[in-house]
Amino acid sequence: MKYTKLSIIAIAAIALMTACGQKDKTNTATPAGQDAQKAAPVVSVITAQAEDVDITNTFTSNIEPYAINNIVSQTAGRIVSINAEVGQRVSKGQLLAKMDDVNLAKTRMQYVNDSTELSRLTELYNIGAVSQSDYDMARLALNVTKKTYQNLAENTYLRSPINGVVTARNYDKGDMYSMAQPIFVVQQIQPVKMLINVSESLFTHVNTGMEFDIEVDSYPDETFKGKVNLIYPTISSATHTFPVEVISDNKDLRLRPGMFARVTANFGTNHHVVIPDIAVVKQMGSGEHFVYVLQPDNTVKYTLVELGKRLGSRYEIISGINEGDRIVTEGQVRLKDGVSVTVK
Repeated sequence: MKYTKLSIIAIAAIALMTACGQKDKTNTATPAGQDAQKAAPVVSVITAQAEDVDITNTFTSNIEPYAINNIVSQTAGRIVSINAEVGQRVSKGQLLAKMDDVNLAKTRMQYVNDSTELSRLTELYNIGAVSQSDYDMARLALNVTKKTYQNLAENTYLRSPINGVVTARNYDKGDMYSMAQPIFVVQQIQPVKMLINVSESLFTHVNTGMEFDIEVDSYPDETFKGKVNLIYPTISSATHTFPVEVISDNKDLRLRPGMFARVTANFGTNHHVVIPDIAVVKQMGSGEHFVYVLQPDNTVKYTLVELGKRLGSRYEIISGINEGDRIVTEGQVRLKDGVSVTVK
C-alpha cells in the first residue's frame, strides 16, 4: 500500500515539473516571436536625380514616290512603238511610246496651209485689200490649228514629264489603246517621301527643314537621313495629330516605294527626374505605376508617377516625384503606405 502511494506522488511530481518547463519555454519564445513580427522591413533607397532627356519620337510610315505620272494619250488609237520597259530609268522629255500619227499628219498639213494663207492675207491687209475681220479670222484659224497640232503631237509622241523609273507597262507594240489603263506609270523616287502623323503637342516643335532619321527593315544596321518638306496647317479633331511630309534625297536609290519605315526626330530636351526601373511598381488591374518615397521619419509614402521614356534600365519620370526624393529600389514586396522601414 505504501509503495503505491509513493509511486503516485512521484508521477505527479514529474508531471508538475514537465508542465513548468513547457510553460517557461512558451513564455521565453513568445517575446522573440513578437519581435520578429514587429521587425521593420529592410529596404534599399536611392536619391532621385534630374537630367536632360532628349524628346525623341518615332513614327511609322510607308515610303512613297515623290511623284507618280500615268502616261496616257487623250484619244484611243494604235500603239506604233514602245520605247521603255519596267524598271528602266527615264529622263524628263524622253520618248516612251508613239501612237498612230494619221491625225497628226492631217493637222500638220492644215497648219501649213493656214500659215501660208495668213502670210498671203497679211500682204493684202497691209495694202488695204483685205478687211480687218478677214485678217483676224485668218489669224484665229492659224492659232486654233497650231494648238490642235501641238496637242496631237503631245498625245502621239508620249514623253516622260519627270526623271524617274518605269514601274508599270500595260500595253505592247501594236495594241489598240483603249484608254482603260495608262500605257506607262513613271514614278519619281529621287527623292522619296513619307507622310507621318505628329501629335498636336509637338506642333510648335516642327519646322520645315528639320532633320529626321529613317530606318527600314531591308537595311537593319543603317540609318538614312530625311527632312521636313511640308507641314499641313490643320490638326485632326479626331486624332489630335497633323500630317508632316518628310523627304529623303535617296541618292543611291536604296529606299523604294512600299518599304515600311520608322521615322525618328529629336524635338529638344526635358529636364526630368530619372530613376531605376526596379523602383517602379505597376498597380495590379490598372495601367498606373507607383513608387515608395522614404519620409524623414523612416516611413514610406505610396506615390503615383507618370512615366516618360524608357532609357535602358531607367525610366524618365514626367510627374509624381521631385529631384532629391529618396526612392525605394528594393524590398517593396512587404511595403504599404505609411509602413516604417529600415534602410540598409
